Amino acid sequence: MKKIILFISFLTFGMSQSGVEIAQMVDDRATPKDMTSSTTMVLTNKKGKTRTAKIFSKSINNNKKQIMWFLSPKDDKGVAFLKIEHDDKDDEMRMWLPAFKKIRRISSKKKGDSFMGSDLSYEDMSSREINENTFTRLDDELVDGVDCYVIEAVPNRDLRSSYSKHKTWIDKNLIMAVKEESYDRLGNLKKIKSFKNELVGKYRVMAGIFVKDVQNNHTTNITFDDLKLDTGIKANLFHEKNLKRLPRN
Repeated sequence: MKKIILFISFLTFGMSQSGVEIAQMVDDRATPKDMTSSTTMVLTNKKGKTRTAKIFSKSINNNKKQIMWFLSPKDDKGVAFLKIEHDDKDDEMRMWLPAFKKIRRISSKKKGDSFMGSDLSYEDMSSREINENTFTRLDDELVDGVDCYVIEAVPNRDLRSSYSKHKTWIDKNLIMAVKEESYDRLGNLKKIKSFKNELVGKYRVMAGIFVKDVQNNHTTNITFDDLKLDTGIKANLFHEKNLKRLPRN
């Protein structure tokens, strides 16, 4: 009888969680201190033509600080991107463009622009802060047989988001997103994202993202290979002077 009561209590607790409480659970999930990856990004247009980029990336603090260097294709080699997220001011984003020998600052007005021709915008590259969105819990659903929480996030007006809302499916067991729909400012479906998660060491981490822009019939498939976690990346790496220095490994 005690086991039945405990089980019922657990179910009741799960059903009573609000959207913001589920978002907080995702935010509180254990993550590595730092991450290094060799990334492959494949862009496919509506005619089926593809373009593949190879990227080397390092990040710390749950991706709040990230630096990446493009290794290929040839015309993108040396292009680098730096992101530093802040709690009390706009995030910093900069790109090193070797062909022009200049560093370009990505302003908050440009956060809806495409990142390197992909279906991810600069806004997509940043974390979704809990206090900058209003969360609503929707009915639970199955995604490919996985039992999921479903929450809706509406960005605060002062955030000046390029989206009106996001609908996210979160694996109840792993507390990680498996699917997301993002809607444009008019409320029309803009992007569908699916996420691949893998166990690396003691952590469950994102190992891939597939994004489809349903309005432009364009897709981006990103895989994170050769993942290395908790290697002791120093915070002073995340400085714009390092954008110009292609890594050796």
